[in-house]
Amino acid sequence: MPAYHSAFNETDLRSIGNMALLPIKTKIRGPAPTSLDPAVDDIIDEAIGLFRANSFFRNFEIKGNADRVLIYLILFIQECLAKLQKNPSLIEGQRTLATHAVQNFAIPGDSNFPLNALYEKPASRQDADNLKQYLSQIRQELAARLPAKVYEGDRPSKWWMSFSKRKFMGLPNVGTQI
Repeated sequence: MPAYHSAFNETDLRSIGNMALLPIKTKIRGPAPTSLDPAVDDIIDEAIGLFRANSFFRNFEIKGNADRVLIYLILFIQECLAKLQKNPSLIEGQRTLATHAVQNFAIPGDSNFPLNALYEKPASRQDADNLKQYLSQIRQELAARLPAKVYEGDRPSKWWMSFSKRKFMGLPNVGTQI
């Protein structure tokens, strides 16, 4: 059974390195284009929706630049769930994820980025800055949306938290490196 891929692979959008700059529904400032139709799922919704199904796969065939964004977001969700492992309340969890989203992180091409084999280094310093801003923007948006899915009342759902120990693509939780 193959892994689930991004529906945005068929779209022709601007890329930095080999990561697509996909439109998202957000109020957070950054280089991502804004989604034209708020009723249509964006890459953040897609990553949250496909996380549990894709977390079972050790292999993931990349079919486009949007799949690289999906991989990044799935690994970031894995990190976020590890941060919520101590079963904090909803408000504490939101605060924890918001802080984690803006912490210093590596981008493709940096020596401490764990997936440099899958991602190209940005062509210029300006592209690297734009990629850093884009990744920061999607991390913040994902951190803002994830608690609404993970929490049941004031406690994290055991069905979501059971996936915190899964290793997507055989990669252990890579800490704050993604």
